[in-house]
Amino acid sequence: MVVRVTDICFIFEVHQPFRLNRNFQQDLTTRQSIARKDLFDLYFDNNLNRHVFDRAARKCYFPSNNIILEQIDRYRRDHKKFKVAYGISGVFLEHCELWNLDLLDSFKDLADSGCVEFLAQPYYHSLASLYGIDRSEFVEQIRMHRKLMKSLFNYEPRVVENTECLYNNAIARTVEGLGYEATVTEGIERILGGRSPNHVYKAKNSKLRVLLRNYRLSDDVGFRFSSPSWKEGPLTAEKYASWLAATYGQAITLFVDYETFGEHHWPESGIHEFLRWLPGEVIKWDHLNWRTPSEIVHHHQPAGEVDVDEFNTVSWADIERDTTAWIDNPMQMMCYDSLKTMEKSVKAVGDQELLRLWRYLQMSDHLYYMSSKGGGPGDVHSYFSPYNSPVEAFTMCSKVISDLELRLLQELEKPEYAEQRLLRRLPADRGFTFFHDFARPTKLTVCGLGEFHSALKTVAAKAIRFHMEHGDFERWLRHIVGDEKLADEVAGVSKKGLSGEKLRRRVLKIVEDRIKKLQKTDKPSTSIGGS
Repeated sequence: MVVRVTDICFIFEVHQPFRLNRNFQQDLTTRQSIARKDLFDLYFDNNLNRHVFDRAARKCYFPSNNIILEQIDRYRRDHKKFKVAYGISGVFLEHCELWNLDLLDSFKDLADSGCVEFLAQPYYHSLASLYGIDRSEFVEQIRMHRKLMKSLFNYEPRVVENTECLYNNAIARTVEGLGYEATVTEGIERILGGRSPNHVYKAKNSKLRVLLRNYRLSDDVGFRFSSPSWKEGPLTAEKYASWLAATYGQAITLFVDYETFGEHHWPESGIHEFLRWLPGEVIKWDHLNWRTPSEIVHHHQPAGEVDVDEFNTVSWADIERDTTAWIDNPMQMMCYDSLKTMEKSVKAVGDQELLRLWRYLQMSDHLYYMSSKGGGPGDVHSYFSPYNSPVEAFTMCSKVISDLELRLLQELEKPEYAEQRLLRRLPADRGFTFFHDFARPTKLTVCGLGEFHSALKTVAAKAIRFHMEHGDFERWLRHIVGDEKLADEVAGVSKKGLSGEKLRRRVLKIVEDRIKKLQKTDKPSTSIGGS
């Protein structure tokens, strides 16, 4: 008789943001001068950040780390060991370095236990995986995090947990291209098509394995544990283990915020006792076993494929479990677009301090606080937010973003950045609109060289020929964009008599080569803090 074995995978998300300075405007106007090294303290409220971190360390991080180490040691010689996994953001580890090295040592003790897996993630807990086609900023942040984990814990992650479990096919391809074995996302019904989340899957047209969070069982602990109105309460370790035992599948992925244990549910709720007794209660069941994410993907073959296109991106946030926790209302969209479009400027300037500040502003938390959703999701957003309203969160964030944008523009006005200025996005009234002929405009308007290059790939070949014959590209590039060199090269193509796809390919090649020459990509440090 073959005994069915179900693996239990317990993952903890560990993150604390740097919250913005609510007195930013006053501090900005009262100081005589502000050096670049002072901007971090100007932008962020580090008295508040330290207060929240110290409270969470006292109520959650230290007691939970101690309990987990205690239970790992308790079952170390058992044929079933207790094992867990952590996704720890780079900015959380910066908190430890700034304010509590003993806590950092506590996580190092967990790493040394041999029963803990650490997952890779974007260093700044950002939405960079949603930026553009090449996702270069996402790649850089993953690499920064990987080197940080190696330097602090002598550990090289094999599994990626993207910020807030964001996932789609394109993100999966990027993660696979970085050499990782697996990723974790939400086991939401719309991507499962009636299948169970309690199996290993693989990404579409990929070897990348995908673990799916069982959100019902996870949220029983993360959200409902101390709810007085929950009919299943009080939740004991014995009861919860029996639910796991009755759940069919290869592997059950339980994924919660680490602050669940003592911060979201206070110690008085019994949450620490639940954590202390759960390992043993699970091990009592013959067919249950604790495993880490990489062990699970090595132990089980995929039960199928998950297909998530870019218009259906999955996350673990809110009822919708999509991107609307951060990119939904006009306030969020404005700040998100500003941060995303700032990438070229900040990397062209190449100043490591400005780059670091831009990345701190990418933390998803800033956009999360601007959510104007109602009901249960609205209550959760309000619980985490340090502001009185989404409008206050937007006002604060937009002021800081605008200040950084102004400083970048001042840098770019220097003579040495003349060529980099050509990569900036132009105002809408200075964009180029493609026409089919003199009387029929297309719906396509571009406002920079990058958009111009992308449009040339898809616009009708007849439109390209029309504009080339009338010198429209040359005039726009010369007099609006200000790129004399590119304008001359494009004008030279007109004399070669090309048409159709040959003309498209030639113009595309010229524009692409020029963009590559103009781009200057920084080489970010991977030490803690990225500086």
